[in-house]
Amino acid sequence: MGEGVTLQGHARKLDISAADNHSVAQYRLPLGEHSVDLNGLLGQRIRLRQLGEIRCVACGKRTKKSFSQGHCWYCFTHLARCDRCIMAPELCHYFEGTCREPEWGERHCFAPHIVYLAASASLKVGITKPSQMPVRWLDQGASQALPIFSVASRQQSGMVEDLLRSAVSDRTPWQRMLKGEQLEVDLAATAVQLRERFRDGLQALSERFGEGAITPYPDSQAWHFHYPVLEAPSKVKSIDLERTPELEGTLLGLKGQYLILDSGVINVRRFQGYLLEFDAA
Repeated sequence: MGEGVTLQGHARKLDISAADNHSVAQYRLPLGEHSVDLNGLLGQRIRLRQLGEIRCVACGKRTKKSFSQGHCWYCFTHLARCDRCIMAPELCHYFEGTCREPEWGERHCFAPHIVYLAASASLKVGITKPSQMPVRWLDQGASQALPIFSVASRQQSGMVEDLLRSAVSDRTPWQRMLKGEQLEVDLAATAVQLRERFRDGLQALSERFGEGAITPYPDSQAWHFHYPVLEAPSKVKSIDLERTPELEGTLLGLKGQYLILDSGVINVRRFQGYLLEFDAA
């Protein structure tokens, strides 16, 4: 992106990648047909402006309001990916015959998942598909992560997560994460402790779903992540483009799905489907 160039497009969540374990995360901002290299803009003035148009990320139709990170009301209330069981997989209702999209559910939910531990400012437990490693953890701003169980389906992985979260939170403290707070923890040792603590519950789930449905993840090597941050904010001021349509400032860092500027931070994923204008000084 050359100096003084202005780009417009409907936003998608930040595209984050890491070449290998321990490498610095690489960030790009998708805007329609454009893709902005954000790492190369660290330390520069940037401007992001909301132009008042939202298009559903699923059907592409214009919508006055965004639901569930970029969906129109119809898609929010009809697509399986927007149902409550996506956030709480243990509440899957496929076998009750009430899945919004049974074929979609069969493809996406009845596939192997992993249960993992991740650390940023605190320890968390979560689930994801193997194909989403390490993107899932980069999206959360994790400093390290470790898969601990291989599980046969999304619902079953949600049940394992539900069991473990009586001891480990399933949420990331995003404000502390952006401030640069970092928990130092041995994830492999923690995984051993959790397996022992919840042995009976895990055994009960294994017996319920059958041999091989829930197994310890074979690799005990943790992933480590580094983010392009010149300066972490001492106070976190979140910018809402609905209330403040224009954000301008020096780009100080990129972590999780956040842009960190000297004027505030913005969660780009929240504004998927919004028509945005972007330029850099």
